[in-house]
Amino acid sequence: MARDPDTIQREIERARDALADSLDALGEKASPKRLVDSGKQSAQAKLADPRIKYGLIAVGALIGFAILRNLFR
Repeated sequence: MARDPDTIQREIERARDALADSLDALGEKASPKRLVDSGKQSAQAKLADPRIKYGLIAVGALIGFAILRNLFR
């Protein structure tokens, strides 16, 4: 059964609009700036954990002590 050309044109326009919306959403999700901001927030949240924060301080102090010990030997 033949379809009306106006109906076909409206369907094409709706499909085009839906595709444009999908591409905009994908572009926003894959934005490098958004990914960097998300990674930065994740790293800051992990470093705010006292176990990780004090563990890194302890490791840094041990490395510093080892370097100073080797320098003055």
